[in-house]
Amino acid sequence: MTLFHDLWIPDVSIFEKIIRPILIYGFLVVALRLGGKRELGQLTGFDLVVLLMLSNAVQNAIIGSDNSVAGGLVGATALLVTNYLVVRLAYRYPRIERLVEGRPTLLLLDGQIKTENLARELITEGEFRTVLRRQGFEDLAEIKAAILETSGSLTVERATDLPTPVEAELLQRLERIEQQLQRFHP
Repeated sequence: MTLFHDLWIPDVSIFEKIIRPILIYGFLVVALRLGGKRELGQLTGFDLVVLLMLSNAVQNAIIGSDNSVAGGLVGATALLVTNYLVVRLAYRYPRIERLVEGRPTLLLLDGQIKTENLARELITEGEFRTVLRRQGFEDLAEIKAAILETSGSLTVERATDLPTPVEAELLQRLERIEQQLQRFHP
């Protein structure tokens, strides 16, 4: 009988089990929004440690002293429903989306780095250049614009219609194939 009670009967009221995750969800949305886009899209080792410690720090605030399965299910359901409602509201009302998600940030325009925007997003020029190199851009002149999206990802628009390295290699291969075909069919 105590096993059944410990597994399925919450030690606190259902109302409290619903309110606690909603409050923590709201706090975390605001805290991560204030923390910047970087926290979401470009996690460093330090950022990951902070997020793991943050989840541990709020765990007891979400579940309280209750460790029952039913209490955990109620808390998890409250989190999922809250997130669903926030996502639906953000979809329906762009103003809420901007409030929760923020706005994209222009980091580079016409090959020129916007240092004030990098500073506002707490991204060093070295980190920025590393991300650009990973996307195949060695020279800033190749870039029309680089935008830090609200998700933390970086969108880069090429300045000219230059082929990417992969496209250039494919074009060379096609040219060689055409030359070989012309030898057989003059």
